[in-house]
Amino acid sequence: MLIREPFLIRIPAGWFLMGSEAGQDVERPVHRVWVDGFATAATQVTVEQYGQFLEATGHVTPPKWGDAEFADPRQPVVAVSWFEAVAYCEWLSLVTGSRYRLPTEAEWERAARGGVEGKLFPWGDEQPMSRPGYAARWQAGPEPVGKSEPNAYGLFEMCENVHEWCSDWFDAGYYAVSPKRNPQGPEEGKRKASRGGSWRHQIKIARCSARSSIPPEFQYADYGFRVVCDGAGDG
Repeated sequence: MLIREPFLIRIPAGWFLMGSEAGQDVERPVHRVWVDGFATAATQVTVEQYGQFLEATGHVTPPKWGDAEFADPRQPVVAVSWFEAVAYCEWLSLVTGSRYRLPTEAEWERAARGGVEGKLFPWGDEQPMSRPGYAARWQAGPEPVGKSEPNAYGLFEMCENVHEWCSDWFDAGYYAVSPKRNPQGPEEGKRKASRGGSWRHQIKIARCSARSSIPPEFQYADYGFRVVCDGAGDG
């Protein structure tokens, strides 16, 4: 089987302002964070890519697998739990020899911002409803990946399409105690952090700093993931 590895984009090491004073309490305080260089997939993991994992491992298919609204090979895979996303990363690492994993919240937000400080969205401060064709999009499910205009780093759908699992446990007050360099989240918890917008929300595109979370075993039809790869950045 020829494995379809993700197309990776290098995110340079550096400082950035994480959080937002314009958001919810969980996004405060705004704090400066250093993130080592890393590489992240340009798109969310697709149905086609996840299908190779299922074929190779015999892993149980997630809910919605094969449903017409979610079956396009270029759509992001949905309804995978956090544990299943981690299992995919471990399999991809094994078959490629590279170390794939889920991003931390800090890595995800740095990547979403595209090197631009203080803006609400990857493109700036204009509201989502101003985006071309916004009202007609995401009617029954997520769009094929790579359809939206990429951010300044070349990453697609960072704040839209499906929520993306992060590696961190979620803590609403974590920003007040977060380390300044490479924060990994709390050591334990009951919910896993996620980032990005959802095709089934009233407002389909999330702010770069918006935080969300659910228990790691949940399988929701608007949850997917994006992988990062160690050893390919500037760190």
